[in-house]
Amino acid sequence: MGRRTAASGGDSSEGRPAGGGPAGRRRAGSAAAAAALLPVLLATAACGGSADAAGGGDAGAPLTVMTWSPAGTGSTDRPGVTALAEEIGREVNAKGGPAGRKLKVLACNEHNTASGVTACAQQAVDAHAVAVIGSYSQFGDTFMPLLEAAGIPYLGGYGVSGSEFSSPLSYPVAGGTPALIAGSGRQLAAAGCRTVALVRPDTGNGDTLTRYLSAAVAPAGIRLTDVKVPERADAAQLPAPVQKAVGDDRAGNCVTAALGPEQTLLLLDAYRKANPRRTQLASVIGSVHQAVIDSTGGTNSPLNGSLATGWFPPETSKVWDDLRTTAGNAAAAGAKPVDTSDLAVQTTWVAYQTFLQAVDRISSAGQPLTAKGLRAQLDSGDSIDTGGVTPPLSWGQGDMLPSAESPRLTNTWVTFQQVKGGRLTEQQSGFVDVRWVLTGGKPPQ
Repeated sequence: MGRRTAASGGDSSEGRPAGGGPAGRRRAGSAAAAAALLPVLLATAACGGSADAAGGGDAGAPLTVMTWSPAGTGSTDRPGVTALAEEIGREVNAKGGPAGRKLKVLACNEHNTASGVTACAQQAVDAHAVAVIGSYSQFGDTFMPLLEAAGIPYLGGYGVSGSEFSSPLSYPVAGGTPALIAGSGRQLAAAGCRTVALVRPDTGNGDTLTRYLSAAVAPAGIRLTDVKVPERADAAQLPAPVQKAVGDDRAGNCVTAALGPEQTLLLLDAYRKANPRRTQLASVIGSVHQAVIDSTGGTNSPLNGSLATGWFPPETSKVWDDLRTTAGNAAAAGAKPVDTSDLAVQTTWVAYQTFLQAVDRISSAGQPLTAKGLRAQLDSGDSIDTGGVTPPLSWGQGDMLPSAESPRLTNTWVTFQQVKGGRLTEQQSGFVDVRWVLTGGKPPQ
């Protein structure tokens, strides 16, 4: 299966040398292969090797993993993350379990607090979990040291905190906000923008985003305006930043936003009232997703026509067919609805696919299914095919980003999307690599 390259007008797929990075990996698969991928994994998980060979003295014990996310906290809630994980566990076990062992999925509410995620991490340690998979938490600096001390890998977290891109025990499946904002810059450059205003939080992380966006648009000679917004801005604080971002509302003026969902809604309300006629609006997926479009008017949303940069293909893509099926099964089993357009849900889905493939390889090789064995498999550099949801993933030494702050950011590929008719759609087929932006390099020719 070959990964689709960027279409004409985007960046080329040139990157790292063959053998270590995306340029040397197999390109992403077809939609048909993607739709069939997880059922195949579920079926093969049961026959990857004998129980004795896989687990040694604990061969008959359940294989325990954990997934956490906040619930009952308000705008940060991600209940679909744990509901999805539990349903995946049921489906895996219905097929016989990984290597003939029961997969025990522990779901934990981290309450969007440091103490909450500490309790979750301690539960994972006490249960001898082989991995924390997927998940969403803003407190990576709190939970990563606990997982590191216990040797438990963190596979496919949402990527909110810097620790998720620096810890040697973290295996992110997406490039976090840095990749998104770098991709947004490239998308806007391809759209012909002459000026770009970045509306972002007035924080240290926001400063980093400005640096990445500047690197992305500078080769096109685009002038960047940095528009800072208080981290917890209210409605009264948004009109002035919007006016600064829109400026004289000329053709070629573009605005991109990298705020939290709640601030994004306030921004859009101020943007609608400002009523710019010529300014091109853009955002990163996460700040804007389908639920935000729906809540701001759907086909009448100010987001119609706006550009968006994502980690994965749009939720309407066939590569998410199996996710939609599993989400439906979860609802039928009485779980809370799983929003398949939620990036945290999608990231958790990719993480479990990755985990199941890694477990299959470990058990097929007759190795112990332990946290240490899982880390060794993920560190091996063997690529894992996610069926077109991402380019093939690997975390070998040659895949690491040469960056002191984000060495674990190995998936530097993004997708270009656009809101049309109230839906996020594919603006450009395939994936675009922004590794050169993140490493301070030059754009591919």
